[in-house]
Amino acid sequence: MNGWTPTTCMRCAVGCGHLQKGVDAGYGLDTVRGDTNHPVTQGMACQRGIDETADPDGEWLTRPLVRRDGTLVPTSWDTALAIVGDEFRSALEATHDGVAVLGSGQQTNEAAYALGKLARGGFGTRYYDANTTLCMASAVTAYYQAFGSDAPPPTYDDVPEAETHLIWGANPAAAHPVMYRWIADSAGDDDSQMIVVDPVESETVEDADEHVQLEPGTDLAFARAVLAQVVADGGVCEEFVEEATVGFDALLGELPSVEAAAETAGVSVETVERIADAFGDQTLVYWGMGVNQSVQGTATARALIDLCLATDNLRPGSGPFSLTGQANSMGTRLCSSKGTWPGHRPFGTPEDREAVADAWGVPEGRLPEDPGPGPVGIVDALADGDPEACWTVATNPVAGMPDADRVRETLSETFLVVQDAFMTETAEVADVVLPAATWGESAGTVTNMERTVSQVRAATETPPKVRQDIDIIAAIGHRLDSELFEQSVLDPESAFEEFRDLTAGTPADLSGISYDRLESEMAVRWPAPDSDTQGGYRYYSEDGWTFPTSSGRARFSTGTHAGLAEPSDETYPLTLTTGRQPDAYNTGVRTRGDRTDVPPVARIHPETMLTYGEAFERGKTVVVSRRASVTVSVQSDEGVPEGLIWLPIHHPAVNALTLPTVDPDSDEPNFKQCAVDVRAPDSV
Repeated sequence: MNGWTPTTCMRCAVGCGHLQKGVDAGYGLDTVRGDTNHPVTQGMACQRGIDETADPDGEWLTRPLVRRDGTLVPTSWDTALAIVGDEFRSALEATHDGVAVLGSGQQTNEAAYALGKLARGGFGTRYYDANTTLCMASAVTAYYQAFGSDAPPPTYDDVPEAETHLIWGANPAAAHPVMYRWIADSAGDDDSQMIVVDPVESETVEDADEHVQLEPGTDLAFARAVLAQVVADGGVCEEFVEEATVGFDALLGELPSVEAAAETAGVSVETVERIADAFGDQTLVYWGMGVNQSVQGTATARALIDLCLATDNLRPGSGPFSLTGQANSMGTRLCSSKGTWPGHRPFGTPEDREAVADAWGVPEGRLPEDPGPGPVGIVDALADGDPEACWTVATNPVAGMPDADRVRETLSETFLVVQDAFMTETAEVADVVLPAATWGESAGTVTNMERTVSQVRAATETPPKVRQDIDIIAAIGHRLDSELFEQSVLDPESAFEEFRDLTAGTPADLSGISYDRLESEMAVRWPAPDSDTQGGYRYYSEDGWTFPTSSGRARFSTGTHAGLAEPSDETYPLTLTTGRQPDAYNTGVRTRGDRTDVPPVARIHPETMLTYGEAFERGKTVVVSRRASVTVSVQSDEGVPEGLIWLPIHHPAVNALTLPTVDPDSDEPNFKQCAVDVRAPDSV
């Protein structure tokens, strides 16, 4: 395997085409570069994606581990799988909900499908979800509520056509460098502009024509202020609203005044007027975790969609474009039975449940009635509910979930199986650790943020004690249900064909995509109901507007700002928010190496440091929330407003501080705002 192997980068959801070359001897990758033949990115690739693929940091897992006398020790695959099978079987004897499962946006479509099939059709558990709910669930829920279907209407083709690029609660310069290059190139034209809405200055802000620095947690108030101004300015496209939408009159009845909403958001009326005026252009609205990770994340995402609907920015070159974080978050939503059945079939529709049960050959009554409570609810259930065991796949909840110390404590007291490529904080408390293949070692497909499916291929063999995700899932499934998983090794192409067929006739139809077609075309965007077509801009065509809702129309919303999830007070007078760094990956597993004892770096305004001077000692302080305290290094930064502390999401200690309260519609946690204090290091 020493030639160039075409594949797809697994760092983020842009879906860059890569070429990989394995080492001449042994295991691993020698060289990674962009693939000029790939139709999505045509050779473009970010250095971070290349570095994290070719030479990731972290402690590699090279053989199965089991806990003996409190210590993880090496064992054989047969022993590890026998323990897992016995413990899972015992947990499932009392209830279908006896095993909780947490998947990931880092799995291939095929592995995610197999895991969902086992969790939902084999176990029958409602306690199954993925870390994609921690980042994308609010956007997903908003799309469903507004359009009747998940995933953005626009595609990458629309980026160069936009006149206004409004980036809201996101930092694509750090998180999605290749896509950001397209945005920056388009915004650099004389007749285009880039506006960034973010409480702090970021790498993206450096290139912006305007930066709106609102108060953390007030995005919905600001979005409503902008729409109220659009209405006042006569900027509503009444023809489109009348032809293609419902609910606009109800929304008008709930809109706040521009002045009141602007005051809540901490911005001037003049700022609101400028952003409202920008919607008169052809506008693409991009948003990310700064919107989604809130108790009002769904309502805020819907408010951004409302702005697009009201101003007729829902056709090529415009529209609401949520920025997906992980490489296969879209695919996990599409095929894994996490929030819907494959093809976005709803859980509650009898004919869809029957179709899934028939395809899997299981009793319909075994399938759970609902998607479950989300990751935070799953941890709550593990603490005091039905599940007796938990299985995590390519995810690190001990570092990545809010109120992380409680998550660690709960998982430490649960029979825990961790399937991963690297040693993580979650693996450290596991009872069984199963070593999985990683980027460059796995085969299958992924789906990027613009709905494009492409292949990932192995460019190197794996060490003899390491297995691919899909094979580990199949091996466990075969031990527990040999009718559902007839073989202990599952062919990725067969798995793809199975879930592809289940999507036929759905809004997310992949039935026209095959491995042969991907071999020929390299990348195909859904919906692709036959072997010759693929999707473009959704819901719009020359024949008019079509939405998969009960009315056939897009739906406005009426949400308004309802206050902060955890306001500051006398005891906790400061506000914490979190964000991405350019050189880090998720919880840092692939990028931090063995530097786990290095404190996270907090960005704090110099006036805040002066006000709380007694809490700072030799460049360090302790950030304290109602849940935990974390020692941090301090970086004086005027790009962070006074009274705010910014910490990176990638450090494993940060989420000990964050708030586990969730959005009631999406179950996504309120990561982006909580109340904190700073105290001297020797006083805690």
